[in-house]
Amino acid sequence: MTTESTEEKAWSEPTYRHAERADVPVLVDLVNSCYRGDASGKGWTTEAHLLDGQRVDPEGMAELLERTNTIVLVAEAAGRIVACCELQRGVNGAYFGMFSVRPEIQGGGLGRRVLAEAERTAAQEWGCRLMRMKVLKQRPELIAWYERRGYTNTGRTERFPYGDEVFGLPRRDDLSFVELTRELPA
Repeated sequence: MTTESTEEKAWSEPTYRHAERADVPVLVDLVNSCYRGDASGKGWTTEAHLLDGQRVDPEGMAELLERTNTIVLVAEAAGRIVACCELQRGVNGAYFGMFSVRPEIQGGGLGRRVLAEAERTAAQEWGCRLMRMKVLKQRPELIAWYERRGYTNTGRTERFPYGDEVFGLPRRDDLSFVELTRELPA
């Protein structure tokens, strides 16, 4: 019988809060480490094979935190931020994005819990009944992960915003997003 370490137990039972301006440096490091560069290779959510450059910069993160229709939700465990996501309130429900779980602890169920908390937050704080997201079409394993959690591919696609370095530096010319949605419980 194995015993879960205190840190692993903390990851499975994080606390949640809205991000604050003081969190910007930690959040920028977390998000970039999940999506781009060598550190992202420790997890399974990397986009480094599709995009170079950073996923977010301090100015962009600070701007997100100032929006009145946006929450950056953070999960804390073992005294540090271990995951985050962006929730944006819209006319047709909430948008879910920038989902990041520390690469070295991915695959242990924390992502599932953070997604559930994001859905609960959108439903309870904003009264949203639909969660939307865009996922790179070239990430079938990630799309399948969301589908196992009740999300449906709407069939709507959107071309990657080539030429806008804010979204990264594409390594291929066929990138596009698919839209996934899920109805949220009342």
